[in-house]
Amino acid sequence: MLDIKLLDTLIFNKSLKEILIAIAIILSFILLRKLFAKIIVGMLSVVVSKTKNTLDDQLLKISIEPIKLTLTVVGFYISINYLGIDFIFIDDIFRSIFTFIIFWIIYDIVLLFSNAIKNFAKKFGSDMHEEIGLFLIKTAKLSVIFIAIVAILEVWGINVSAFIASLGLGGLAFALAAKDTASNLFGGLTLLADKSLKMGDWIEVSNVEGVVETIGLRTTKIRTFEKSLITVPNQILANQPVENYSRRGIRRIKFRVGLTYDTSSEIIQNIVTQITTMLQNHPKIAQDATMLVRFDKFEDSSLSIFVYTFTSTANWAKYLEIKEDVNLKVMEIVEQNNAQFAFPSQSIYIEKGSLDD
Repeated sequence: MLDIKLLDTLIFNKSLKEILIAIAIILSFILLRKLFAKIIVGMLSVVVSKTKNTLDDQLLKISIEPIKLTLTVVGFYISINYLGIDFIFIDDIFRSIFTFIIFWIIYDIVLLFSNAIKNFAKKFGSDMHEEIGLFLIKTAKLSVIFIAIVAILEVWGINVSAFIASLGLGGLAFALAAKDTASNLFGGLTLLADKSLKMGDWIEVSNVEGVVETIGLRTTKIRTFEKSLITVPNQILANQPVENYSRRGIRRIKFRVGLTYDTSSEIIQNIVTQITTMLQNHPKIAQDATMLVRFDKFEDSSLSIFVYTFTSTANWAKYLEIKEDVNLKVMEIVEQNNAQFAFPSQSIYIEKGSLDD
């Protein structure tokens, strides 16, 4: 058995008995934490699984880790108070931890209701509800983090408003440094309000071309066709012209058909008529857009027919497919009329004259 006198041995002005009891308190709360994780959570999981909605299941899931941490912290807090350790910042440290745990739960609740926030954002319009929903979620998350920091600073006796006011020139410098951030934030709000672009749009701005992946509070991420991810500040998108290819709905086909100079005028007229008819009957050509097929130029080495029309889609892959089909049909028309495509060439005429011996 342990000698009773040994229990009275002092270690850092605390008896061994007191230290062992403090350790036992901590271990008991660690055990309680494990019992909570296995038994209580298991029982609650059975109960909430029988309900029709999934909200209680998700609330239980996000509360498990914070409660387990709380039990551990409470164990340490009780054991330290039992030992009578009078550390100057001990209460502030534990109150800060408990404040952190509370806002941890609130932060997870914001994430839990993210779908509800997105559904609420649909009231602002079905086209932009995804972007507005993400904006509201990010704003809520940042608000929780900011309030948590303020609350923890208040625990330590720091008056945040007075602290900011006391910065003086430093506060002015901070405000100037934050000017671009504020510009980007209002730029993001402007993008959402104007509905000038949304995620998935194919845009070009400031020599950056690609598909919009995310619209954030400060920046918008664009995935280029080379698969690079470019981050563009929102103030640039708000203040510079943005060409949104996804909004046009159609895409232009423009090319020339060059025929050799031995092609007769009748054949050229037939080819122009047949290309026009082909485009008018093509199911993937926009019939309500401009359509022009005209013999308009005598080129240096060809008789040139100008073709100008629009596809019924702006999708790049489908556009290329339609353009290929049009090109092949134009080749068939030229071949059916026994005409030849011209290629760059020069004719050299040598005048035969008399040569003096």
